Amino acid sequence: MAFQLDAVTIVARLLLATVISGVIGYDRAQKHRPAGIRTHILVCLGACIIALIQKEIGFDALQIAKQYPQYKGIVRADDARLIAQVVSGIGFLGAGTIIVEHHSIKGLTTAASLWVVACLGLAVGMVNYVIAIASFVVVYGVIAFLKRIVRVSPVRNLEIQYLEKSEFKQYIETYFKDHEITVNNVSYKANKIDDNYIYTNTYEVKLPRKLTYVKVVEDLSSNNNITKVNAITPG
Repeated sequence: MAFQLDAVTIVARLLLATVISGVIGYDRAQKHRPAGIRTHILVCLGACIIALIQKEIGFDALQIAKQYPQYKGIVRADDARLIAQVVSGIGFLGAGTIIVEHHSIKGLTTAASLWVVACLGLAVGMVNYVIAIASFVVVYGVIAFLKRIVRVSPVRNLEIQYLEKSEFKQYIETYFKDHEITVNNVSYKANKIDDNYIYTNTYEVKLPRKLTYVKVVEDLSSNNNITKVNAITPG
């Protein structure tokens, strides 16, 4: 019995890791995300290489135990030692794709996809082909198609800056009611500039399916009393 990986097996695993991570990376690149094809492929290949090395270490330990029975129980190889470091170590790349801008957080899905392709690379390298391929199909389905099938109206904050208090209150209440916008929470702030006040209200709102945040921002911006409107995702 041979306790070594042959060249064909190694190349086949690396190619499989390249293909499945490349497909996921292509989807991210098409959506102009921070991590694209090359990053996903490199992460998956790195994880696969670590898994292959771990396999070789295990084979070497078995070979020594077979040739030198007296060392049985002394020479050991922990199958999870190296691959465990991949799962925890990939976090620094994921953190690099997450962008916090004002109250908005972007890049979480890309960070998760990097972590997942590392796991796929480990599965390929450890010869768990069924797990790797089945997981790839599910992961790609979630990334590429789930958003088109399941449409969820997210809760966002509308930050509105205005000048005249009484006029704005009547206008915004009427607008929310007419467009069936649900207000979960609201906060108020007033800043005095020279002799005038500028008011800022932040509404936590949820829109009906037929309405978009782009449309709401456009509508509110057309009001002369409103000086600024931002739709932000709560952090």
